Amino acid sequence: MKLILPVELAAKIEPLLPPDITFVRVDSEGNFEGDPQDAEVYLNGFKLKNTTLHKVLAASPKIRWQHTPSSGVNHILTPIFLEHDILLTNGSGVHAIPMAEFVITFLLYHAKNVQKLHSLQADHHWIKWLELEELYNKTLLIIGTGNIGQEIAIRAKAFGMNVFGSRRHPEPLPNFDKIVGADEWRSLLPEADYVVIATPLTPQTRGLIDAEALRLMRPSAYLINIARGAIVDENALLTALREGWIAGAGLDTFAVEPLPPESPFWSLPNVFITPHCSGLTPQLYDRIVALFLDNLTRYRKGLPLRNIVDKNTGY
Repeated sequence: MKLILPVELAAKIEPLLPPDITFVRVDSEGNFEGDPQDAEVYLNGFKLKNTTLHKVLAASPKIRWQHTPSSGVNHILTPIFLEHDILLTNGSGVHAIPMAEFVITFLLYHAKNVQKLHSLQADHHWIKWLELEELYNKTLLIIGTGNIGQEIAIRAKAFGMNVFGSRRHPEPLPNFDKIVGADEWRSLLPEADYVVIATPLTPQTRGLIDAEALRLMRPSAYLINIARGAIVDENALLTALREGWIAGAGLDTFAVEPLPPESPFWSLPNVFITPHCSGLTPQLYDRIVALFLDNLTRYRKGLPLRNIVDKNTGY
């Protein structure tokens, strides 16, 4: 059996492969180090470009299984990919711990007025009485209660928060006080102090957070997006932030990345911008490799794979 491995992960995976498995490397532009024609398995790299994906598919007609280290697969489900009979699995779960921790960072940044505290330090000012809030007894609404949403809920509960969630098929989950269906989450917006977007980008979730949703939120509410930028109507969000519909936002993702220097988001005082880094820690790579190798063993034994993507729903 032959694998196609991305250059950025190859060094970690190659020493762990059984001796009867061969491999070729591919870089981020779709250039191969070796002959991929008879490759059966494709592990794609981070930030996979459509052009790279299509080059690999054209050069490797025998691919039967593709694994992506990302949770989102909207960039993979192109018309060309869907023409092929390829089983797709994703990295759902490997980012959950660092992303959940990052959400807590956003929560505390806002509640403890860290921006103001940091400016006081820079100005050498000692002002003791500031507007600082507690997370205790605040209400958090998590839109998307998959692996990431559930890890967020664990940590939010540790702070004594009320945790609501929404998912396509609502069912009770640990650490959630209430879970509603995908069509009911808007009814919870007026109750939420914090709203976290942790749902995949699909045709159904594109533009999900629109002007209507933002209008339903409290003026004191804080929006956090660690999912995909296109889930938010960014023009509506800009208006909401400028006109005080909501108090602020912590944004790790945007519709266009890198965020252009001329974007008005950069200059808004009530926005905390981070460069789509919420899932990145050294431990992430070990989880990616472990999941892929476990699935590789399953694939060779004819066992069901973990994290099979439903191409119709997009996750």
